[in-house]
Amino acid sequence: MTTHEPLRSILIVGGGTAGWSAAALLANVLAPSGCKITLIESSDVPTVGVGEATIPPVFEFLGHCGIDEVDFIRHCQATFKLAIRFDDWLEPGHRYWHPFGNLGVTINQRPFHHYWWKNRAEGHGETFADLCPAIALAEHGKFAFPPPDGSFPGGALNYALHFDAGLVAQYLHRHAVAKGAAHIDARIARADLAEDGAIAAVVLEDGRRLEADFFIDCSGFRGLLIEGALHAGYDDWTHWLPCDRAVAMPTETVGPPAPYTISAAHAAGWRWRIPLQSRVGNGYVYSSAHVSDDAAADTLRQAVPGAPLAETRFLRFTAGHRKAFWVKNCLAVGLSSGFLEPLESTSIHLIHTALNRLLDYFPDRHCDPVLAAAYNREAADEYAHIRDFLLLHYLPNRRVGEPFWDAIRAQTPPDSLAQKLDLFRRTGRIVSRRRELFADVSWFFVAAGMGIVPAALDPLADAAPFEDVRGVIGQISEVMQRYRAAAPTHAAMLGRLLDPAETRRPSFAQTWGHR
Repeated sequence: MTTHEPLRSILIVGGGTAGWSAAALLANVLAPSGCKITLIESSDVPTVGVGEATIPPVFEFLGHCGIDEVDFIRHCQATFKLAIRFDDWLEPGHRYWHPFGNLGVTINQRPFHHYWWKNRAEGHGETFADLCPAIALAEHGKFAFPPPDGSFPGGALNYALHFDAGLVAQYLHRHAVAKGAAHIDARIARADLAEDGAIAAVVLEDGRRLEADFFIDCSGFRGLLIEGALHAGYDDWTHWLPCDRAVAMPTETVGPPAPYTISAAHAAGWRWRIPLQSRVGNGYVYSSAHVSDDAAADTLRQAVPGAPLAETRFLRFTAGHRKAFWVKNCLAVGLSSGFLEPLESTSIHLIHTALNRLLDYFPDRHCDPVLAAAYNREAADEYAHIRDFLLLHYLPNRRVGEPFWDAIRAQTPPDSLAQKLDLFRRTGRIVSRRRELFADVSWFFVAAGMGIVPAALDPLADAAPFEDVRGVIGQISEVMQRYRAAAPTHAAMLGRLLDPAETRRPSFAQTWGHR
């Protein structure tokens, strides 16, 4: 058996959300081991800050870092997120929701979405808001915490956060340093390689040479270590996801913050709207082959309400990921590892899963290549899964006559997505593998939202007496109406959490007293 030699030092190159997330998690986990965590960034190099919206696993990550969620919400201008509302994606004037949590309840061990199709085929008109807590709340600007026992009308409820990415990086910086991480403010001139091709050290512009056992590249799109020094290569997915630009602009808040993200389709891409406590984040993700930068900026300015708080800022990117995320003793995290447009708020989540996966395959000083190989397989599968889910939002569109949408509709999808679509279109079945981010119910909401109706019903849904199914639907719908009426507004809940006298998250029962 090989002698175990624990890592003595980890050097994180780059700050921002990715770098300081790495520092915060590793400092919290590795503090007892004596492993030294150092982050190096230059204060005069701006961070990209892509993504101000998250998905529910964000709370697991905060917990792994030892961070209190109420304190985090207060310091990061956070608001709650129950869903994403998709406007005009299928065709202009059409709208659908992708909520967090479930739809209805399981009947005879069959997912409720099969009974949704049966109910619709029989001519009944209950909406998703009648049967899904997240949509019921979101449509009315309300929010409530789920009960701790998971009992909720219409199935489970879940939620995530919107936040200011710049404030998050500052918050994680303070937390990581308090946990023992070191911070160096400097520019990197180059990386030196060892004889075996691993990274031996980074050399700063002032001449200092910093060695470490393991390096984490959080240097953004340029991939200073993973590409600049180790030449990992890149899988370019522009042929599937042609959007390669984004223009962003914050605006003043108009009205109370909504408990959901808006994603609105435009002629050459889509626009996000993310409400924070004191401002709104807006951006237009687009294909430069179909619209100029100036025209994209004009589209964004004209589409958003509220006065601008800053000038527009442009980002360039290439959809895809590194051919290897982990090479030798270097791991790429965040934008240095790859990029998928933030249509489903996965940018920050991919940072967190990268770090969690590092802990799953955490190396010693030998950095056994089998660990990197396992990591790279899982990471590539994760990116492909998210890519397919993003394409589900695009391919079934009916925006005929618009070059961008015509071109993307005419694509041949990846085999993995084509198989899923064929199964759903013909039978209404969706099969997600274990540990995949988007579960069956998410695929259902987006597929149904994009107008895909299965050709056949699940025979087992037909096996249940329909009058009994109607009884369950009626009970859920009735309870949902009372629940929606009684729930507090999102603004009221935020006011409660931001009250200095409040020291913890309100319980489920307490939320109903603050309308």
